[in-house]
Amino acid sequence: MSALNKKNILLCVSGGIAAYKAPELVRQLRAHGANVQVVLTRSAENFVSETSLQAVSGNPVRNSLWDKSAESAMSHIELARWADCLLMAPATANLISSLASGATPDLLTTLALATEAPVFVAPAMNLKMWDKPATVRNIHQLKTDGAIVLGPASGDQACGESGMGRMLQPEEIVEALNNHFSATTLLAGKRVVITAGPTREAIDPVRFISNHSSGKQGFALATAAQQAGAEVCLISGPVNAQTPLLVERIDVVTAQEMFDAVMAQLGRCDIFIGVAAVADYKPEEVRSQKIKKSAETRNSSLKLVENPDIILAVTQHKNPPYTVGFAAETESVIANARAKKRRKNLDLIIVNDVSDARIGFDSEENEVTLIWETGEQVLKKASKELISQSIISSIAQSLSGVEPSAAL
Repeated sequence: MSALNKKNILLCVSGGIAAYKAPELVRQLRAHGANVQVVLTRSAENFVSETSLQAVSGNPVRNSLWDKSAESAMSHIELARWADCLLMAPATANLISSLASGATPDLLTTLALATEAPVFVAPAMNLKMWDKPATVRNIHQLKTDGAIVLGPASGDQACGESGMGRMLQPEEIVEALNNHFSATTLLAGKRVVITAGPTREAIDPVRFISNHSSGKQGFALATAAQQAGAEVCLISGPVNAQTPLLVERIDVVTAQEMFDAVMAQLGRCDIFIGVAAVADYKPEEVRSQKIKKSAETRNSSLKLVENPDIILAVTQHKNPPYTVGFAAETESVIANARAKKRRKNLDLIIVNDVSDARIGFDSEENEVTLIWETGEQVLKKASKELISQSIISSIAQSLSGVEPSAAL
């Protein structure tokens, strides 16, 4: 059963072109069992009709503070209390500005100020408007005030331009709400920093050293941690993967960039999970021009130097978080992982055998062993999503003082 079943969703639609997606959004919410009440701004009526929204929601559409018949049935204050969440979709730049300042020029913004329910904001605007300092400030203020910002996405826009500012698709918004209501409290109040994917170390402008990491396990862990109630920061190398909803993402390329991004997060990090396949070495010299094949280069060698050790730097920090490392091994899997755990002073190490073609790099499934000082826990072959949920549950148990050996 969906976590949205019987939830009361107050869908607030403002006047952007993306308002045409509102009926489909309502339809999908209803398909999950939610009760939906739609509130329109006057400008939104230029893009979508009350009739269509009433038909798919099963409820009369609200659009004015001064509707005497509606207010006599359910006042705006009662409506704000009725809601399990407010969903602003689409949220125009104008609406976001009003929400950030606490202005209440209409029914929609009045409801936002009157409710105690969580407020979700799905921005939709031109890419230039999204990038303006005023919008950046307003979005930051909304997040500071506790609103949950969904998106926006990047892509073609109605104005003919392409870039950041498109509203998320209805199915993505519904997924975010479903994740919110299905979230556990295992890691509530914790901030989790996760690294994922490979790094790339340049040789020249067209060549680099890297590996086969797809980032799938790290991204799955970010989703699982968020669904467990944590605030999640995902630091990712170059991967072709969609950012998990409600997760902050920082993109990097090199090991040094990943190191710098991790160090910047440690001051407010409770749990660090190093999933990324970070290059141990990089070329000592990066050529400014492409290296051409020639008699001179045919027998040349590439001199390498070590990259900074991210995991070790985390555990050696003056106030280290609970630190989890990953080990991709091909032989003596458990012994090598235990040695790495001791060498890097990890609270937990998670190891898999990447010589097994069924699991690991770029696979949809994995099989891992969790190794603490006091015991081991084997997670049999399963999807990376299920493996991640089990890992997060085990980390939460460990943080609460449950001996890992007791869970074997």
